[in-house]
Amino acid sequence: MQIPYGRQTIDEEDIWAVTRILKSDYLTTGPMIPEFEKTIADYTGAKYAVALANGTAALHAACFAAGIGPGDEVITTPLTFAASANSVLYCGGTPVFADVDERTYNLDPKDVRKKITNKTKAILPVHLAGQPCDMDAIHSLAKEYNLTVIEDGAHALGSEYKGRKIGSISDMTTFSFHPVKPVTTGEGGMVTTDSRELYERLCLFRSHGITRDGKRMARNDGPWFYQQVDLGFNYRITDIQCALGISQMKKLDFFLSRRRELVERYNEAFAGCTDIITPYQLPQTNSGWHLYIIQVKNHNRRRVFEKLRENGIGVNVHYIPVYMHPYYQEHGYQNVHCPKAENIYLRIISLPLYPGLSDEEQEYVIVKVKESIYEAI
Repeated sequence: MQIPYGRQTIDEEDIWAVTRILKSDYLTTGPMIPEFEKTIADYTGAKYAVALANGTAALHAACFAAGIGPGDEVITTPLTFAASANSVLYCGGTPVFADVDERTYNLDPKDVRKKITNKTKAILPVHLAGQPCDMDAIHSLAKEYNLTVIEDGAHALGSEYKGRKIGSISDMTTFSFHPVKPVTTGEGGMVTTDSRELYERLCLFRSHGITRDGKRMARNDGPWFYQQVDLGFNYRITDIQCALGISQMKKLDFFLSRRRELVERYNEAFAGCTDIITPYQLPQTNSGWHLYIIQVKNHNRRRVFEKLRENGIGVNVHYIPVYMHPYYQEHGYQNVHCPKAENIYLRIISLPLYPGLSDEEQEYVIVKVKESIYEAI
């Protein structure tokens, strides 16, 4: 038996949606892109949504739109995939790592306050595993210090904070549509915002900084004319991807429901296990549960991890603190330490969690987790 930690859920409707586009006139920049953008905007409650090539491109675009540049600092979490901090570097800014909350593994607003300087321009919280951050506390800091808030919602499409969908709360929120994410477009990303100004900057950035808008051009030689008015990238998504995304969004509520059901089963199964710390959810939130992360207490995490892999269970670790990677160690972060994040990293294991995980497969995972922990004593 081979069980991955996460995988896409694709059905015949999804396949038909993609096939239909392959037979159409548009494969790249066609009508599916604005339709997918509207689908995401409507779902999250945001005014605008801009689709991009992938989640990292979405983060890069959001940092650019926020005006991040040389000399600017952006406070973010170390317990995330490297793309969150890398996107600040792409713009010439400096990522500053604040420690995490021991319960949620998300950015700790108290430590964020300690890291704010006169160079701080933005806060970039990451909703790890789909668990929303303490956004009231983060917004309070942002208002006090006049900072932009860019949420990394790669794990959190469908998650809620105080009854509001992630994607409708801050200046900008980014999403990823990688195959293991809540819905997939193969690769793909999105930025949501309520700001018309940010929306226009994002649209320019994803397409070489080129516009056909006469109000933005220095001159207009005719209906064929366009001008590059800023330095952008080719971060465009395709109609093929967006058709898949639209089809996937029709099933998102089911996907979320199944994930939450599986999480309840895990929680019940591990409730009496003193050697396991199960995930915590803030009372005012509703996680979309992209990941199910446990902590292995007082045991050799590596032995547990390897034993589970030997039993065909594709466990993973989310994440290695970003500043511990060689690139960051070689570029000024060798003396950075976030003790809580580092301690959590030493203990965490992500168990399989995806809509297609069967009850029988999950039961197998539960049994093997308990066996592996017992054998590691």
